[in-house]
Amino acid sequence: MKRLTYIGRWLSDWYAIFTNELRHIFSDSGVMVIFFLAGLAYPVIYGLVYSNGTVDDMPVAIVDNSGSSASREFVRGLDATRELAVSHTCANMAEAEQLMQQRDVKGIVMIPEDFDDRLAKMEQATVSTYADMSSFLYYKNMTMGANHVMLSQMREIQKERFSAAGYGGQQLSQLVQPIRYEENMPYNRTFSYSIFFLSAVLLIVIQQTMFYGVSMMAGTMREENRSFAIMPDRLKGRGISRTVLGRGAAYWLIYMAIGAYVAGLVPRIFGMPQNCPFGEIFVLLLFYVTACVGFSFTFSSFIRRRETVFVLFLFLSPICLFLTGFSWPVSSFPLFWKLFSYIFPSTFAAQAFINMNTAGADLSMVSDQMIGLTIQTVVYYVLSCAAVFVENHMLKRKTA
Repeated sequence: MKRLTYIGRWLSDWYAIFTNELRHIFSDSGVMVIFFLAGLAYPVIYGLVYSNGTVDDMPVAIVDNSGSSASREFVRGLDATRELAVSHTCANMAEAEQLMQQRDVKGIVMIPEDFDDRLAKMEQATVSTYADMSSFLYYKNMTMGANHVMLSQMREIQKERFSAAGYGGQQLSQLVQPIRYEENMPYNRTFSYSIFFLSAVLLIVIQQTMFYGVSMMAGTMREENRSFAIMPDRLKGRGISRTVLGRGAAYWLIYMAIGAYVAGLVPRIFGMPQNCPFGEIFVLLLFYVTACVGFSFTFSSFIRRRETVFVLFLFLSPICLFLTGFSWPVSSFPLFWKLFSYIFPSTFAAQAFINMNTAGADLSMVSDQMIGLTIQTVVYYVLSCAAVFVENHMLKRKTA
């Protein structure tokens, strides 16, 4: 009977803490803006900004100092690619640079005078390319377009040289291309930057907005001397678990709804690939949101002022984004940054989401990331309870 009474009291206290935290959330306009305006609007804003994930027929200027048939063929090849369009032919580099400064072109291709002569002598010829670095996409287009044409011309040159040496037919084909291959990029065929970028940033939004909202709430409470860590006298400091779980349930409930919107609806709005059933994405969200709650509670214990959150916003968000490995392979991370990335739930969740949503992996294929989120949840729960215990003890001593 006594055990049932304790369980009933525990659940009653948990529910009171849960509802009280919800009241605090919905009565704080700043937290509401972060949770519901930023949490719901940021994914859409990012999607709109990066909706044109590819740049086709990027205008480039040609400086052809060679004027030979080989250089003209190279220029025609550039103009035929999907990435580049030859919009201007310039007499010298100064004219081409002026066009780039005026934003009339996004790149320059300079073919040297000895281009044809070096090819005729069977020597290595060079072509110089310059790209407008105001956008990564301009550099990508310039590099890919020039490389495609270079490889194509290289094969033609090889064919001519082997033919002159007396080779032909099947033997010639085997010499030029001894192993036949077919280029196939199944997960991002158009090299779209929106698929490349948004798949990582969507999961970052969930973690960051939750952390900033929780930290803002914690900072406000401490400024007003009404910290959530103060245990009621009847609990005698033994209500730590129900305090953490009660408060956590409020944020978990809100962010499961926001997470379903961010990971399920936003990709559909912007036509991103969804190669995994939403049910499996939802299971990932269960682990991820739970880990984010523990992460937010643990590190919000260091927040003493409400405005501190805005400094952290500028500092942490880019770091969390790049630590997901979306732009640089994790295997190439220095050991320090690889270990540092394990602090953030977004590291594991973004990697799992990219593999599932883009590449069609199932839960068994992202088991390592799920295990990582589970370990984070346990560790951050223990640290959250320890933070509440220490703060409650300090406040009780200060009051006494």
